[in-house]
Amino acid sequence: MARYAPDPAQRVTVFLVEAGCGKSELAVQWALTAAERRRDVHFFDLDQTKPLLRSRDAAALLEGAGVTVHFVHFAEQCADAPTQVGGLVPLLLDKSKSVILDVGGNDTGARLIGGYAHLLKSADAYFVVNPYRPWSGTVAHIDGTLSAVLKAARMGLPRFLLNPTLGIGTTAEEFLVGVEQGLRLLTPYVKVEAAAVSETLLPEVEGRTELPLLPLTPRMTVPETGLDEG
Repeated sequence: MARYAPDPAQRVTVFLVEAGCGKSELAVQWALTAAERRRDVHFFDLDQTKPLLRSRDAAALLEGAGVTVHFVHFAEQCADAPTQVGGLVPLLLDKSKSVILDVGGNDTGARLIGGYAHLLKSADAYFVVNPYRPWSGTVAHIDGTLSAVLKAARMGLPRFLLNPTLGIGTTAEEFLVGVEQGLRLLTPYVKVEAAAVSETLLPEVEGRTELPLLPLTPRMTVPETGLDEG
């Protein structure tokens, strides 16, 4: 089965969705892959909710790979607050830069980039669906979130990725069941590009689904809660 990878020719990538789908993990991996291919990669953490995992928590990893990380540097941003770091417009206009936008907070976060819609017309936008999350369990829930996010962001239909995970202990069977559930929900209406799968599960699931697989190396954990423990 084919592997799915970011398009090396794509300069600007946007990740949009509700919290808890694994969007930030994917955005971080996208940036690291881009850094291997491009000289100047800029990562914007625009998450507007207070999740357990934020891509800014991987700032040291990203910066070590040569990625410039942009986010609001004050404690209050640990709360739900519609704040945004500056400097995005010049980078979107500079064709020598690669830009990754991690936009969280449902339509609240998406509204922040609505003002840049004219600069994002050629961007790749991804909507990540984790079928195991309660807000992604039905077509109605997904459509409601998608509609609100796209209206706020003033963007057209995105690409769709599945990320069927229950956390670090997800089994191969749980992943495959999640893929089938996600396909049942989405494929009557949109094309699903790929399913993200952890590198540890990849050997067990490769060849067992027709959907292209996007190998993912989990890098974000929350040890203070024990949620990263097997």
